[in-house]
Amino acid sequence: MPDDVLARDRARFESAVRLYGGELYRYAYWLARDRQQAEDTVQEALLRAWRAFGTLRDENAIRGWLYMIVRNEFYRLIARHTEFAQAVDIDDLEIADPQPGLFALEMRDALQALPAAYAEPLALQVLGGFTCNEIATMLATSEGAIMTRLTRARHALRKLMMAPTMKARRGGLA
Repeated sequence: MPDDVLARDRARFESAVRLYGGELYRYAYWLARDRQQAEDTVQEALLRAWRAFGTLRDENAIRGWLYMIVRNEFYRLIARHTEFAQAVDIDDLEIADPQPGLFALEMRDALQALPAAYAEPLALQVLGGFTCNEIATMLATSEGAIMTRLTRARHALRKLMMAPTMKARRGGLA
């Protein structure tokens, strides 16, 4: 590979890492719920991305491509570390909040109650800002399936947030 092409690729890759690095870490943290695991996941994912960067043809797809690599790398790392794999159940993951308020705690509880099939597309949409089509590509399913999962996730969250136990915590306020 000529030096000018390598330098151009390196500059584009570094720019993408600066632009998306924070949100990739937040997504990895949402997946792992562990700072060190999230850092390892992102580091390994970016290494894989750099190795394959020359094969990326669509500059507009880089963000989704990086998210997909982070997701795949997270599951690859889990498979390699069986003790971590046994300890992590996506349904038991917590939502990070440095100063949890009552509403944040309720939302965390409600999100934890969602099945992974609903929680993951919702996280990709909310944390990543991805479209249904982009999420469908990342999760290897149809756009219609993602739209259904997102609708069901929101409906389930609404129902959970309106449950008597949640309303009682807020003093009966809806």
